[in-house]
Formats: sequence, C-alpha cells, structure tokens
Amino acid sequence: EDDGCNAEGGQTSATKIVSNPQVVAMIGTSCSGAGVPASEIISDAGYVMVSPSNTSPALTDPAQSFHEGYLRTSHNDLIQGPAMAEFAVNELGLTKAAAIHDGDPYTEGLATSFANAFEELGGEIVAFEAEAADATNVEPLLTTVAAAGPELIYYPVFIPLGSLITNTARDIAGLEGVFLSAADGVQSPSFLENTVGTSEGMYASGPDLSFENTFYQDEFLPAYQEKYGTEPTAPFHAHAYDATNLVLDAVEEVAQQGSDGTLLIGRQALRDALYATSGYEGITGTLTCDELGECADARISVSEVEGGEFVRIWP
Repeated sequence: EDDGCNAEGGQTSATKIVSNPQVVAMIGTSCSGAGVPASEIISDAGYVMVSPSNTSPALTDPAQSFHEGYLRTSHNDLIQGPAMAEFAVNELGLTKAAAIHDGDPYTEGLATSFANAFEELGGEIVAFEAEAADATNVEPLLTTVAAAGPELIYYPVFIPLGSLITNTARDIAGLEGVFLSAADGVQSPSFLENTVGTSEGMYASGPDLSFENTFYQDEFLPAYQEKYGTEPTAPFHAHAYDATNLVLDAVEEVAQQGSDGTLLIGRQALRDALYATSGYEGITGTLTCDELGECADARISVSEVEGGEFVRIWP
C-alpha cells in the first residue's frame, strides 16, 4: 500500500490492511503524518506495525499519538533536533537561527526539537514559521525570515517545499551568507536534481549511515545493487531491513503449526515478542525495544551538499 506520506493515505492503507485477516504485521508507514492515523487503526484491530522511518516524537508519546502495537527502528526526532542544534552552535559557532515547518507531525516536531535545543545551548530562535507543504511561492515567508536576521535556517520539510525554499532563498535580500539546512525529508536524488547549484554547500541532518558492521558493505549493498541496479536512495533503507527482520524473527518465535499444517500466529503473542526485543544485532546497530516501541540504536549525522551529492561531514 502507498500511504501517500499524508494522514488520508495512512488511514486508507491501514484500513485496507486490517481488513485482511491473513496479514499479521505492517512495515511502515513511510511518513509520520501517515503514521498517526495508521497506528490507531492498526492498534484497535490488534495488529502490529514497525516503521523504519517515522521519527515524530508524537508517535511514541502516550500523551499524544502512541498506540499499543506501534514500534519503530528509526530514531526519535528528540534526538535529531538537538544533534542539529549542537552542530549549528558548536561546529558552526552560530547564535541566531530560524526554523520552518509545514504543520506535519514530522516537520513541526523536528523544527520544535531543534529550536528548543538551540535555545538551551544559548542560541536565539529569531523566527519560527509555518508554510503549506504545497506552497508555490515562499518569497513572502523568506522575506519575513530574512528580516529577523538568522545566521542559519533549518527547514526539515519534504522535497517539494524543501526544493522551493532552497531555490528561492538564494535570491532573497538579507539571506546572503545565511546557512541553509534541512533534514532527512529531502535526502534524495530528486531533491538534488531540483536544486542544482542552489543546494551546494547546504546542510542536512539525518540518520548516520556509516554503519560499523561488515554485513552492510560486504553483503547488503552488493545484493541490493544486483537486484535493483542502483545503490539505495532512501535514507532509511537499512532501518527498513531491520524492521522487517524484527517482525520475521518474532513470527518465527510465536508461530504454531496445527496438525493439519495450518500456521497460527497469535496477534498478542506477536506484539509481546516484538516489545520484548533486546540486544538484536541489526544493520543499524543493537536494537532493544521499550514499552513505547522505541527500538532504534539512534545515531545522527550531518551531511553537506558537495558537488551535487550529500557528503557526511559530522560527527
């Protein structure tokens, strides 16, 4: 199913999934905005879902959108936001920043996490703005931001809006020399194709893909390239591999075969097995799931666009 990276798609895809009694688990959603309604539907139906790329803090917060049966192998943006703030303050030496989001649980959550951490480190958030994800003109937005005098703009949005902001910012008076920075929502060849020249030198935070295990380089990447003819283009590809294997291992643990050969997989037993995951050695690190579904061995890095490519520069 395609969740469309939005609430409507998450609701539609999850509703279709739980209508099939032969489905035992869901790998997804791709975006936090889709994950909020999907996780409620999955939970109410007794199913389980493991997302490799939802990072919104809301999804594992009982006071917001956590629902039993939800887990993830991706990091929580309460980790990514402070990491980007640390880079801006301690590595770039900046004291004034602006943040832009589009109201989505992912973008607003990460922008807020960054802003809070930036201020805790002694910096000042001079502007905190929202813009529609499907905006076609961001000149008024960026003119307002420029007037506030930031040294860096952090806009953890998705590719369409991220491309528009990046292409427009270079022509806004007052933004000369201001650092541009985004997040994993734009880390894709499509974004780089949309922003040839304008994205050069900008920064992007996201999951650290410099994995320490030899399996990733020696087996995973060659197998992926043989099957698909290219290297992985999505930043959470390894997290998806780990999410899938967590589910498969749990299924193997709880499945029971009847005398007639029927395979029975108890939904609650599957949930319990996943939440009990401890010390699982995956591509992304050593995964242990807590009662709120946080399973990630979370590691964040910052990349810079150099020669039209994202190049990891920190830590």
